[in-house]
Amino acid sequence: MLSDRALAAFRSALGADRVFDDAATRAVYACDETPRRVEPDAVLFPTSHDEVAALARIAHEHRVALTPRGAGSGNVGGALPAPGSVVVSFECMRRVLEFDPANRLIIVEAGVVTAEIDRIARSAGLFYPPDPGSSAYCRIGGNLAMNAAGPRAVKYGVTRDYVLGLRAVTGDGREIRTGCRTTKGVTGYDLTRLLVGSGGTLALITEATLKLLPAPASVATLRVCYASNRAALDAVSRVMQQAVLPCALEFMDQRAIDAIRPTGAADDLSPGTRALLMVEADGAAEDVPRQIAALKQALAGDGLLGIKSGFERDEITRLWTARKSLSHAVKRIAPLKINEDVVVPVSQLADFVDFIDHTAHAQQLAVVSFGHAGNGNLHVNLMVHPDDADEMERARLAHDAILLRVLALGGTLSGEHGIGTEKRRFVGREIDSPTLDLMRAIKLQFDPHGLLNPGKLFPD
Repeated sequence: MLSDRALAAFRSALGADRVFDDAATRAVYACDETPRRVEPDAVLFPTSHDEVAALARIAHEHRVALTPRGAGSGNVGGALPAPGSVVVSFECMRRVLEFDPANRLIIVEAGVVTAEIDRIARSAGLFYPPDPGSSAYCRIGGNLAMNAAGPRAVKYGVTRDYVLGLRAVTGDGREIRTGCRTTKGVTGYDLTRLLVGSGGTLALITEATLKLLPAPASVATLRVCYASNRAALDAVSRVMQQAVLPCALEFMDQRAIDAIRPTGAADDLSPGTRALLMVEADGAAEDVPRQIAALKQALAGDGLLGIKSGFERDEITRLWTARKSLSHAVKRIAPLKINEDVVVPVSQLADFVDFIDHTAHAQQLAVVSFGHAGNGNLHVNLMVHPDDADEMERARLAHDAILLRVLALGGTLSGEHGIGTEKRRFVGREIDSPTLDLMRAIKLQFDPHGLLNPGKLFPD
């Protein structure tokens, strides 16, 4: 339990109006998008790097665990408070500290909304490529913690690929700066890449220097209907083996298509559609038609039912309606979504989806699969009723079987959502003991008392 002395120290550092220990506030910050809840002892709202450093020093002195939080939009428990911890919310740290179009970079605080970074970049003919589905409200600090990505990752990579440098605070309150302002630099160890994806367990990231790219002049989209999952995923393999790299390659299975039918988003799909691909190309205006022609050739094959093309903004928006409406549509199937973002080699996707379907049938579950097929990154969603104990047990068995099959296929437990609390018990199956021991030793160097986001990432 948070001591009166520690609470008083936090209030002295931030002011009483940004330290809350009332029941209503603690209830709001007791969860992220996972179904579990743990109320923190208090919630802190720093507005600057110096205040974060002060909080970390106080926490270190009083042995108070800190749970960092952005928008709370993660779904693996990354922002779930540990028992007895204090939440540090970065939502008040929303300043853009520098925008330098000439050097294609922007420096932002951790609470800046991701879509705002892209909006600012595009005002100067640039763009910020990482595009998680929650970009309209998620914050860059959370993206950095989980190494978030999105549909464009197949061509442009993930958050880590666009971080030039960081400013952060360690578990004992030390300020550190990593990286540089240039796109090349090998001075010292690459602590920037170490911190990105560490889930807030090594340091509290307060500021990020991000790389921007020239915005593509033209974009075109294909919506491709197939008679089966295998036909669609075989086409994904063909696309990823030829020369033209799409900027998005998304997959939706039959249950995903069924989920959007009540919304009308599937009304104009080809009859008999049981799987869908969204494929996008971008680049110079004169080159995009050539890319689209090459992609169509690779997409053609057994089971192809129809292709619709979009070259204008309105056409592209209409074609994406099916995919964009999916996240909300699946929630009509059941009240609880157990969401995985596993990755397997692209060549194994068809066999993996067959296994998912077999497991769903054997356990009598509704399982919806969709995601970033070009990277082999699938969002596998087990739709369940939490008040049905038998169904929840069957979901647990299916969930475990799916994760074990991912590892057997040479895949990884998480592509962009992180490990959090929900997948810790499987980490030892992917990472061997000597490597885990080294990771734990690194953790101690940054956070000697284990106060930063405890109960995450590592297995017990």
